[in-house]
Amino acid sequence: MLESIESTVQYIKNRIGDFEPEIGIILGTGLGGLVKEIEVEKQLLYSNIPDFPISTLEFHSGKLIFGTLGGVKVVAMQGRLHYYEGYSMQQITFPVRVLKYLGIKTLYVSNASGSLNPAFKKGDLMVIADHINLQPQNPLVGRNNNDLGPRFPDMSQPYQRSLIDKALTIAKANNITCHKGVYVAVTGPNLETKAEYNYLRIIGGDAVGMSTVPEVIVANHMSLPVFAISVLTDEGFTEELQPVSLEEIIRVAEEAEPKLTLILKELIAGN
Repeated sequence: MLESIESTVQYIKNRIGDFEPEIGIILGTGLGGLVKEIEVEKQLLYSNIPDFPISTLEFHSGKLIFGTLGGVKVVAMQGRLHYYEGYSMQQITFPVRVLKYLGIKTLYVSNASGSLNPAFKKGDLMVIADHINLQPQNPLVGRNNNDLGPRFPDMSQPYQRSLIDKALTIAKANNITCHKGVYVAVTGPNLETKAEYNYLRIIGGDAVGMSTVPEVIVANHMSLPVFAISVLTDEGFTEELQPVSLEEIIRVAEEAEPKLTLILKELIAGN
């Protein structure tokens, strides 16, 4: 894997010149609007990058965006990868390792998720303070490479507490409803049944989604600080569970996206 990472990084560096990103950003479903705030210097299609998996979802564009956001050099993944697309956990987290080797110091992750907490409403934001991993595989399974990280990485603080506090302060100052909670990662791609929503709430979840945790595990494996935030696009706690469409999820995410962009922009500028 290390050889593959290094060759991919070299390919990217040959095309971005002396640009050195400080921050990495993974943009979730319906949350690509942050790119409009970036002063773009270079763009690379995933399909042109050696060993880089290609997003199979039509609403994920599949680009690496290099530029400046809030005066900070960033690289943004416009389009993320999911286990349910048929990739291995090692494949979907490969970009995180590449970003680390490109020089990023912090990883920012966004996603769209469903609320499990009756106090967290559709359209609200939730900063992820912890997670529960219910996905059937782990990106660290297999022989460990000590150059990448330890065999048994600590996960007592998977999300950077100082960034969580700053994000909540920014949200409050801008009258944005933003909660702090626990994210549960499941496989998907189907949404959950009523019984499953109840179960996920009972075990301690505030929101449920199909991404983020593999990337966070790999970032922690590489000692890369993480901040993650969800847009809550649907509600799984109602007595009569309502059908949810992908179109509705994307619509809610896009409506809430300006609030998420404001928080991320101010957070990164002050990082």
